Amino acid sequence: MPLFRLSPPFLSGTSRVTLHMIQLLLALVPALIAMVFFFGPGVLVNITLAITVALIAEAIMLKLRDRPLKPFLTDGSAIVTAVLFAMAIPPLAPWWLTTIGILFAIIFAKHLFGGLGYNPFNPAMVAYVLLLLSFPLEMTTWLPATGVTENSLDLVSAFQFIFSGELANGAGIDTISGATPLDVMKTQVGLSELPSYIINQPLFGLFGGIGWEWINIWFAIGGLFLIYRGVISWHIPAAMIAALLVISTATYLIAPEAAASPLFHLLSGGTMIGAFFIATDPVTASTTLKGRLIFGAGVGLLTYIIRAWGGYPDGIAFAVLLMNMLVPLIDYYTQPKVYGTVK
Repeated sequence: MPLFRLSPPFLSGTSRVTLHMIQLLLALVPALIAMVFFFGPGVLVNITLAITVALIAEAIMLKLRDRPLKPFLTDGSAIVTAVLFAMAIPPLAPWWLTTIGILFAIIFAKHLFGGLGYNPFNPAMVAYVLLLLSFPLEMTTWLPATGVTENSLDLVSAFQFIFSGELANGAGIDTISGATPLDVMKTQVGLSELPSYIINQPLFGLFGGIGWEWINIWFAIGGLFLIYRGVISWHIPAAMIAALLVISTATYLIAPEAAASPLFHLLSGGTMIGAFFIATDPVTASTTLKGRLIFGAGVGLLTYIIRAWGGYPDGIAFAVLLMNMLVPLIDYYTQPKVYGTVK
């Protein structure tokens, strides 16, 4: 007779997923507060819109697939996808951009593969890459952080711009927008400017862009909370950060006149949200301990390669999706050794 060993806590599968998602959302709160402080409340509008569209799309797809609504709508997975996606796009992204992206994430990247647990690619990053390739102007129009410019929008102004495309005074986005620190660094290094000179411009702080440094720090603190709680393991974040640190340090030491400092790469763009919240997706990342180290290191290396020599200033989304493709191969060759035999 087969024996089954049960251990507490005695929670249903849905309850475990919901608890996992709630802790992820809590860990994102400090970085979200920092984003609102430095880039305005537009991110809150994006998040609200993304969550609303995600839940509607989730309900429609569940109905079409003849699946029960309550357990899947309340597991929190669609909400986490919406929040991560909304925090990755510009804070004043037009409403239709957010809507297209989150619809593609839920319908195509998630449900057409079978729903939660079956999707091979991170849905939020699939949507991000789709929009970046299709609408590069809207996806690269960021506000300068507070402290760089005096132009700031309140919640009403941000809401008005997102849904109408105009500011209260009739001005366009060009009057208050600018390039991100990663974009400025990549462009000016390509023009043979020295990174040591570029970093002294008003857009930059001590190590990275003003605002981006603190946002990445708070993402890292939230990620450490998730590791402490056992929601994620340390393997992928540690391997990704270590790989990015090693290759950026090597290139910086070899050619400091053409490469940004390692701290700039760690505290710029989506490094920390990628390391702790995106690459660690339990569905699309490697499942073995050795595999997680390989997966994380691959994301870190690809991120630097794309940033330094690719066509885009930040490479987190592309790196994650490329490594998602390799997960079956990584898992196949990193299975732990099985001891004993079955007769």
